[in-house]
Amino acid sequence: MPIITLTTDMGLKDHYVAAIKGAILSHIDQIQIIDITHEVQSFSILQATFALQNCFHEFPKGTVHIMGVNSEPMINLMDDSLSSYPAIMKYKDHYFISNDNGFFSLLIGEDEHQGFWRIDDVLSSKNVFKFPTKNILVPAACKISSGVPIDSFCSEFEDFQKAYTFQPVFEENVIKGNVIHIDHFGNLITNITRTDFNKFDKEIPFTIFFRRKEYFIDTISISYSDVPKGEKVAIFNSNDYLEIALNQGATDRRNSATALFGMSINDIVRVEFTPRGSKDTLESLFL
Repeated sequence: MPIITLTTDMGLKDHYVAAIKGAILSHIDQIQIIDITHEVQSFSILQATFALQNCFHEFPKGTVHIMGVNSEPMINLMDDSLSSYPAIMKYKDHYFISNDNGFFSLLIGEDEHQGFWRIDDVLSSKNVFKFPTKNILVPAACKISSGVPIDSFCSEFEDFQKAYTFQPVFEENVIKGNVIHIDHFGNLITNITRTDFNKFDKEIPFTIFFRRKEYFIDTISISYSDVPKGEKVAIFNSNDYLEIALNQGATDRRNSATALFGMSINDIVRVEFTPRGSKDTLESLFL
């Protein structure tokens, strides 16, 4: 049975998500609809991309993913480079449908995609702009799920809008990263990966600094329970991002990692490696 996933910033308080699901079921009888999340911060394509990047590969190939954040098209007939058209990208044998608002470039990074198309006839009716996720993205998703060739309702296109996000910065014996996500448990997920760590010799001691100089960790644990309950811990999570947490800290939301450390999205996390003969540079975090 075909699968369509939904990622939006619409929340669950209102009728919007139900309307989208109803529209899908009206277009196609046999379909599985899976919610990725509807709690993306309003208009944040970064958060939406993070959610999809970390789970789409768990779905069967051929799954169609609707990304309904900042989905209203922007059509500039005088300068097409300023336009954002509803579009489809095939990537790693999955189909992603979104307004071309920078999402596609964030999704694939430096990777190659398998095809990119703009959805035709978006200007045929102004009414579709009132609820573009339901009125533009959903019909396209249902056509793909029903086996309709993409070329029959889309035009292949080469370029898509570029968007950029923070990347770790490497200095001598230092990695500077940022908090890119705070999960439901208040854990801090950074853009520093296991691969980044592996650029340094595994035998070199290191210290992870965050927010204040009294907050640091010098060990990567295998799991949260490697430390006592309520203690700070650093792990590489299931997607190999460096994560800073408190073991079971979220049993009281006031004691979660983000609350205790006073950290927010984009705050700096710094890893300092101290090879033999180098000087501990704790104070450099605050220069």
